[in-house]
Amino acid sequence: MQIVVLPGDGIGPEITTATSGVLRAASERFQLNLRLEEHAVGHASLKLSGTTVRPELLDIVRAADGLILGPTATFDFKDEAHGEINPSRHFRKNLDLYANVRPARTYAGRPGRLGDFDLVVVRENTEGFYADRNMEQGNGEMLVTPDVVISLRRITRLCCERIAHAACRLAMKRRKHLTIVHKANVLRIGDGMFLDICRAAAKDYPGLAVDDILVDAMMAHVVRNPDRFDVIVATNMFGDILSDLTAELSGSLGLGGSLNVGDRYAMAQAAHGSAPDIAGQDVANPVSLILSTALLLAWHGEKTGAVRYEEAAHAIEAAVAKALGEGRATRDVGGRLGTIAAGAAIAEILQAE
Repeated sequence: MQIVVLPGDGIGPEITTATSGVLRAASERFQLNLRLEEHAVGHASLKLSGTTVRPELLDIVRAADGLILGPTATFDFKDEAHGEINPSRHFRKNLDLYANVRPARTYAGRPGRLGDFDLVVVRENTEGFYADRNMEQGNGEMLVTPDVVISLRRITRLCCERIAHAACRLAMKRRKHLTIVHKANVLRIGDGMFLDICRAAAKDYPGLAVDDILVDAMMAHVVRNPDRFDVIVATNMFGDILSDLTAELSGSLGLGGSLNVGDRYAMAQAAHGSAPDIAGQDVANPVSLILSTALLLAWHGEKTGAVRYEEAAHAIEAAVAKALGEGRATRDVGGRLGTIAAGAAIAEILQAE
């Protein structure tokens, strides 16, 4: 399996190094023959080649079997005309990675803030309130006058249908419960269509229980009783906010894996940002990116029928759980290890099993 690795900015290179060590351990144990091909993106690429994402990088990624993107300083990149491309948006849009799958669960020895739970947020990834993804050319956010801004949201039947089916398929593999999150009482046309399409799609999956909750009420429900949820599907902005909340409720945003999936490609990406304030200090938690790469391996295994990749993914998740339970982790989740040592601990557990 050929994987393109883009370390990114801030803490990205550190957590990517830790993650690569875990992948090498998994490759050796399960005979995956992983080949990691590293390229610069973000500030490092801007300095070297005048752009945050070199034009040829997209073809390199398309020729590979998967992509790992470390955190990047997306807020810094405002002017594409001067090479300041948002790497995350670039790959999500150009690879049509329409589903962002964000699991959140608690771990033994690391209790969540509100008891144990295990859920997944499935977020539409290519349209919605994200103005930089809504237009073929230009941006969906416009400065009409110095005092007036208009931001456009795009909702399409195609995108609603495919994210609905992605969420339904995942729910059928889990506890067969789907929750649709929306704001159809206010966004009557856009969210109304999203809700109707999700309900219609769910009818294709016998035995799937379906409910729907307004997004503002959902924030209260998920804080009050997260263990009632299994798979949650939402439009882009609502899903982004909700998935950060559920990851934090599990113990830390640094424990949330994230996989961006399309029909042909997938990109593992940490659920958090580049955290430049702690970059280079060996204190960043690598678990989010490690779990994200486990999701990537599982996706590849399911896509190709090579069961050993799914077995490796489950083993990585189990090794993370054991490391957290033993306190072999970074300080933000109750451990005493640095970034590289935390990754090495997970790799060691993986090889010892």
